[in-house]
Amino acid sequence: MARQKKKQELGGLAEWIVTYGDMVTLLLCFFVALFDITEVEPGQMTQMISSLANIGMGSSTGGNSLSVGKLAELGNSINSLPSMEKGKMLATAKKKAVSLFQPEIKSNKVRISSDERGLVISLASDAFFRPASADINIEETRTMLVRISELLKSEELRGRKFRIEGHTDSSSTDPAGPWLSNWELSTARALGVLHYLSDFGVPEDRFQVSGLAATVPVADDSTEEGRAYNRRVDIIILDEGHL
Repeated sequence: MARQKKKQELGGLAEWIVTYGDMVTLLLCFFVALFDITEVEPGQMTQMISSLANIGMGSSTGGNSLSVGKLAELGNSINSLPSMEKGKMLATAKKKAVSLFQPEIKSNKVRISSDERGLVISLASDAFFRPASADINIEETRTMLVRISELLKSEELRGRKFRIEGHTDSSSTDPAGPWLSNWELSTARALGVLHYLSDFGVPEDRFQVSGLAATVPVADDSTEEGRAYNRRVDIIILDEGHL
């Protein structure tokens, strides 16, 4: 009687399917643990989610395959779209940047991150510029700027565009100084970085430059530590959608 009740709970499926399902789940967990999430690409993730759509929904036929769409009729498929290859190159560039600037990352002179714009290399203004100045302290920062230029010239970033954004904290500039406001100071600092990267061999026509003053803070501007984080120059390796 108990055996018959168990069969009813299984919905008519053979008893071995439970053990088989457990094994498949364990294998899935094993491969997920091996999966390198830093190289996830949107197209691949969509494909994976679609193929697993019916697992656990009572179907024993397996997951769905992606159907052929209009792009495939034109000779394009999800595996042949150029954005996927460029996305992989950007992930590789991020790994390379983290490796190149490991000492500076530990000392908070350089920060590496990514957002919807692309890969962001943030240079702490206090480490690169003299106080209230747009003059780069080149004696101490030359090697870092050379490494950045080598990264931007690398094969992984061939054809990429870059944006240099200058940022300040909300403190007012010195009225007796050369900068009328933080707009001029942030722009001058961004241009200073551009000129050195250009001198080190990165073509100027691959850059965009802007000064954003204190309009895009990344930390609490009411504390000294937060203001130090906000004083920065961001070098952004642009994603295709932000060219």
